[in-house]
Amino acid sequence: MLRTTLRILVVGAGIAGLSVARALRLAGFRPEVIDKLPASTVAGAGIYLPGNAARALRELDLEAPLRPCGEVVDRQRFLDARGRPLCEVDLTDLWQGVGECRVLPRADLHQVMLSGAGGEVRHETEVKGLEIVDGSAKVEFGDGSSAEYDLVVGADGRRSLIRTLAALGAGARPVGQIMYRSVVTGGPKLAGWTAVLGKRSLFTIMPMGSGRLFCQAEEPGTGAPADPLARLREVFGSLGGPVPAVLEAVERVQVAVTDEVEISSWSRPPVVLVGDAAHATSPTLAQGGAMAFEDAVVFAAELRKAGSVAEALRAYEQRRRPRTEWVLARTRDRDKLRDVAPALRDPLLRRRGARIFADHYRSLVEPY
Repeated sequence: MLRTTLRILVVGAGIAGLSVARALRLAGFRPEVIDKLPASTVAGAGIYLPGNAARALRELDLEAPLRPCGEVVDRQRFLDARGRPLCEVDLTDLWQGVGECRVLPRADLHQVMLSGAGGEVRHETEVKGLEIVDGSAKVEFGDGSSAEYDLVVGADGRRSLIRTLAALGAGARPVGQIMYRSVVTGGPKLAGWTAVLGKRSLFTIMPMGSGRLFCQAEEPGTGAPADPLARLREVFGSLGGPVPAVLEAVERVQVAVTDEVEISSWSRPPVVLVGDAAHATSPTLAQGGAMAFEDAVVFAAELRKAGSVAEALRAYEQRRRPRTEWVLARTRDRDKLRDVAPALRDPLLRRRGARIFADHYRSLVEPY
C-alpha cells in the first residue's frame, strides 16, 4: 500500500478537483488544492444532478449537506414545439435504490464541495510548467516558485493546461452546439423537469426551489452570439408550452460553445486527469458532475490499495473508461435524436420516447 504522506497536488477547485480532494482526504491522504481563479469567483447558473450523482455524493459523505439545497425532481416531461406532450420519464422509478435527482444552484454545490474538501484552497495560483523526472513531477507556479510532487491530479476542466503540459492529448473538440443558461425568478410554476423540442433546438426548464427556474437551451452553431439574450428570444421565441413565459422573465444569459474531450490515455505517471479534463461531453445527459464524483470515488479507492502510483493510475482508468465512453456514446445518440426532423422525431417519441430516454441512463443505474 502507498503511504498516506504522498505529496499530492490537485490542480483545479471546481467540481472535479474538490471531489477528488474530498475523496483523498476520506482515504487518509492530504492533498494540496490550487486554482487559478480568485476565491471571490462565484459559480453561475444551476446544475441538474441525476440519481447516480446522488449515489457518488453519498460515497463522498456529502449527500446530507446537499439535501437543503435546490429541489428534487421526479419526472422529465418532453413536449413538442407547440407545447404538446411527447413522452414522460418517471425518474423515481428509473433511479430506484440509487438516488434522487436534484436541481440546485451551482454556487450552492460549490460551497458544499469546498467545505467538504477540507484544507485550504490556494486561489490565484497558476501552473506555468510541469516536468516529470524519475517518477516525480516538478511543478513551476506563476509566482516563480516550484515544488515536487509524487502525484499531480489535473482537474482543470475541458481546456486543461495539465493535459497539455503532460502531453496527454489534443484540446477539446467543438461539437457544433451553442448552449444558453439562465436562472429565472418569477417565471411560470412547473411540476417537474420540462423540455420543449424545436427544430434542431431544445429548451429545458427545471425548478430549482425558492421560486427559481434553471433554464438551459441549445441550438446548432460554432460561435457565441454578440447579444445572447436577443438571440435566445429570437431562436426560441416561437416555441410553445412554458417557454414564452420563461423568456419574458429572463434577464441575464450565460452562453458557451460546447465541446468534448476524447483522448487515448488519461495518465502519464505521476500525472493523471479526472473529470472534464479527461472525458468532457456535451451537457445533454447532465453527466458532467456525476462522472466527476464517480471519478473521485474510484480514484481514491484505487490509490489507497495500490502498491505504486503508476499501478493506481492504470487501475483507475481501466475501471472508469468504459463508463465514460458509454456516456459519450449515449450523449451523441441523444444529440442526434434532437436533430431529427420533427415530422419523424415527434411520432417516434410519442410511441417510444419514455423507453428511449430511460435507456440512455440504464447502464448508469448499475454501480461504477
